[in-house]
Amino acid sequence: MKDNFPVIVFIGQPNCGKSTLFNSIAGYKAQTSNFPGTTVTHAHSEVMWKGQVYSIVDLPGTYSLTPSEPQEKVALTHIFKEKPDLIVNVIDASLLGRSLELTLELLELEYPMIVVLNMMDLAEKKGMSIRVEELEKKLGVPVVKTIAIHGLGTKELLDSVEKALISRKAPIAPRYAKEVEKRIQKLIEALPEDFPIIANKRFTAIKAIEAETMAADRFILESHKPLKSMIDSLRQEISDWREAPAYEVISAERHHLALKIFEECCQVRHARVNWVEELDNLIMHPIFGYFFLLLIFAGMFYLIFKIGSPLETWLLKPFESLRLSLQSHHNLLAELLNGLIQGIGGGIAIVFPYFIPLLLLMGFLEDLGYLARAGFLLDTFMHRIGLHGKSVPMFILGLGCNVPAIMATRILESKRDRIVTALLIPFVPCAARTTIILALVAFLLGPWWALGFYFFNLLLIAFLALVLKKFFKYSSPGLILEIPSLKLPSLKNIWQKTYFNLKEFVRFAWPILIGGSVILSFLSYIKFDRVFNTFLSPLVSGLLGLPSNLGVTLIFGFLRKELSLLMMFQALGVGYQQLLSVITRTQLLTFVAFVSFFIPCLSTLAIIWKELGRRIAFLSVALNLSVAILVSWLIRLLFSIL
Repeated sequence: MKDNFPVIVFIGQPNCGKSTLFNSIAGYKAQTSNFPGTTVTHAHSEVMWKGQVYSIVDLPGTYSLTPSEPQEKVALTHIFKEKPDLIVNVIDASLLGRSLELTLELLELEYPMIVVLNMMDLAEKKGMSIRVEELEKKLGVPVVKTIAIHGLGTKELLDSVEKALISRKAPIAPRYAKEVEKRIQKLIEALPEDFPIIANKRFTAIKAIEAETMAADRFILESHKPLKSMIDSLRQEISDWREAPAYEVISAERHHLALKIFEECCQVRHARVNWVEELDNLIMHPIFGYFFLLLIFAGMFYLIFKIGSPLETWLLKPFESLRLSLQSHHNLLAELLNGLIQGIGGGIAIVFPYFIPLLLLMGFLEDLGYLARAGFLLDTFMHRIGLHGKSVPMFILGLGCNVPAIMATRILESKRDRIVTALLIPFVPCAARTTIILALVAFLLGPWWALGFYFFNLLLIAFLALVLKKFFKYSSPGLILEIPSLKLPSLKNIWQKTYFNLKEFVRFAWPILIGGSVILSFLSYIKFDRVFNTFLSPLVSGLLGLPSNLGVTLIFGFLRKELSLLMMFQALGVGYQQLLSVITRTQLLTFVAFVSFFIPCLSTLAIIWKELGRRIAFLSVALNLSVAILVSWLIRLLFSIL
């Protein structure tokens, strides 16, 4: 119990809609994702229902209670060490037969439990008719139907939670074949009183036999060596019976029982192949799929530009007028007001027109189920450049923000895989850098220049992956990625995710932006900004050929990438429309390239330090800074020749 509130954990396989259901009950607290394992920490919230407060925990998706990946170990920590008052097992109803395998494993815990049949709309489209009463009888626990994406069934679920916590009825663990049960019972009787019991003796015995695929001695103390010998013997007996490893035998028993329950409780009628399935086959085609991939992402960024560009022009006008009216005054107050106006106007007129459409479209593609398909299509290419197939979701996640993408590297088994992926993620153009590219390159030079910049960015990441492959030698195993069903996204869910990210920008980045703009005005008024510019001039004006007064903007770019963009206008003392009158096209491209690739922003660097240590964080800084200087210098050299 936490703060005397009943603790309820939501657990289920990846892509079952568990986090969506959690959000529909608890409010929008954590982002959902169609990539298995990208949520590697739990989300929790306190919810009041009929006068009672519940502490609800959303655990990472897991296929089993026998851990093999970090996110599954997170789930075990909450279930075993922080024993919950109630387990809510969320199931994708359209994949009932397979999903019941985890349900049977959870029943072995004998904790109070509720089963949620989520995505009932998809199940019905597949021609499935599930007899809920029959399923309740077979499992021995309450079963609730929901469509989380539309918020349907949440009230019924909370009513069931209330009843289950009052009754505290523990389910009966499933029984398997006689030969298996005989060995389980034998081990149960042999467990000494001082043996560390997990949930109950039966579950402990099953896990002890099953634990060949993990650190088996995790549940076996060194002081119980005779018992360990007995367990090895029982494993061998089960293995000889089915001519397979013991853990596979028990897994097969769950599989057969799950299918039997599915067949007895569900009737499937023949469903025609609909247009959604035909579309899915087309976008996943081994040849045409790549054409659609390129078309979708190019179209997405072009659409963002077409929306953002006129909005930017329209929103800039009042701020430009205010700025020009203050130019005739040369006192401190006028300078500070000018900084305040540029800080506020920059967020409203430059960031929002591009930032909001990007978040909306990324949310749409994610909830539609397309991002997982993009990851699958890119897997072969990733292997050719020496990257792990599981890195694909992190790179796509990085288009929104590099921080959660770095955190998601926890699901990679090898530390070398984590390091290589984490070093490359800061080169992925996140939402902040996309804002810079679209607001400067696309707006001032044209959308094709921006698309060219993105294409160059992809080539750069591929090249760096090949270089890092030479230093971090490893073999990359295949990708196991669950492809969720294509489904019409919930506009409410997309807006909630957009609102969450937007709120973070307004709360964290915008105050820094406004404050930084005012501080820069003050430094400019007292001429102190020249100290920073003089110090950085060998790099800024010498190597990169940029105006020396842009040096101070790089400091703000370390806090948030888009701050360099907004500080740029103030440092040059011009408005947005007059930018190309004081710098050349080559200088504009050089500046964008340097800001995009140089040192990761403060939050990204902090998460690399936390996840992989100080050495990798400094290596990331050195790599990004080296690449930024080299690429920017080459752009300056190339375009000056042209």
